[in-house]
Amino acid sequence: MKSEKRQVVIIGAGPSGSIAASLLKQKGLDIVVIEKEVFPRFSIGESLLPACMELIELAGMEDAVAAAGFQYKDGAAFRLGNQYQEFNFEDKFTEGPGTTFQVQRANFDKVLADEAQKQGVEIRFLHELQSIEVLDECSILSVTNELGEMYQIDADFVLDASGFGRVLPKLLALETPSGLPPRQAIFTHIEDNIDSSLNKPYYDRNKILVTVHPDNRDVWYWLIPFANGCCSLGVVGEPEIFERYGDDNLSVLKKMVGEAPELAELLSNAAFVNDANAIVGYSANVSTLATKRFALLGNAGEFLDPVFSSGVTIAMKSAKLAADCVEKQCLGHIVDWDMEYSNPLKIGVDAFRTYVDGWYSGKLQHVIFYENANPRIKQMICAILAGYAWDTNNPYVKESDKRLNTLAEICSD
Repeated sequence: MKSEKRQVVIIGAGPSGSIAASLLKQKGLDIVVIEKEVFPRFSIGESLLPACMELIELAGMEDAVAAAGFQYKDGAAFRLGNQYQEFNFEDKFTEGPGTTFQVQRANFDKVLADEAQKQGVEIRFLHELQSIEVLDECSILSVTNELGEMYQIDADFVLDASGFGRVLPKLLALETPSGLPPRQAIFTHIEDNIDSSLNKPYYDRNKILVTVHPDNRDVWYWLIPFANGCCSLGVVGEPEIFERYGDDNLSVLKKMVGEAPELAELLSNAAFVNDANAIVGYSANVSTLATKRFALLGNAGEFLDPVFSSGVTIAMKSAKLAADCVEKQCLGHIVDWDMEYSNPLKIGVDAFRTYVDGWYSGKLQHVIFYENANPRIKQMICAILAGYAWDTNNPYVKESDKRLNTLAEICSD
């Protein structure tokens, strides 16, 4: 069996893998990316947050992303019956970019991977990790290539950027319950045919639209407009909610959209041209995020919920944190992976978790739909919705549970 030696192996060429690869290449490290699929390929997680743009710029990919023609995004809108609230991401507490893009991930991920390759990153498409042996001095990876031939890589360090594939958590038995109730999402891409010339005061193509089911506030819909006249449309709820609608995903999605009159009206001319997909029990956690031989990036480590589009932001943030630690370790310095990677990453993840929990408990919905919001507090909440969940100068990050509970009580009176 052929064998080779590399400093860093990255599993997966999605956003976290491509960003990590670019950053490590800039640092002069010897890296290779193995990706089991060929790009472009479908993925969900299509509404980026402005905080991503700083990381895309660090990776030197901002020009390519800007030139790709993705849908401009400047905020988020929430709808519950006649209640409608917008958050303008440029009017936020934390400094940093206030706009970003809504992207079809097949194209977006390919743009990032292509740019990484232009920077000299080696990406091996149709190569798949079969097993890994983590030793004290290195890790030994057994990989199959596009012909099904097996080879080995001896790696000083491994980054798992496999997303929902969760390669290392499965191979190393790291998966643990997420602590969040299991939920299901049914989703598709539609030709929305929304007539922008009509006066629609509750629709802005530059924003993701989150609509709450009128009778069950645990159920919500996303509508993510794209630049080509299509939208990503999905509905989320606990699995048993979907059982009474039948087994056909597309039929279920249409029926549930029909139960939200304002959303149904907005999509009255939509063409459902694709099948619908479903994922169940997508929230995940692990027993460890990193050791001196590997680190888990983004969804490979933990995924919360799609309601605030935090997945790609967490993935890119983890890539930056891990790249800094890997460089330090490769230079011969001791890295405390808990203190320097896991704990800093969890600051933002835990803040997002507070607001995901608050969304489903109803606390955050009271805050979002409150008509007399304090402008400064709204800026603080807006910063988190824009992805700046690591800004501990924001009291709604630093003391997220306490602050949200207090705010929800005020907004519920």
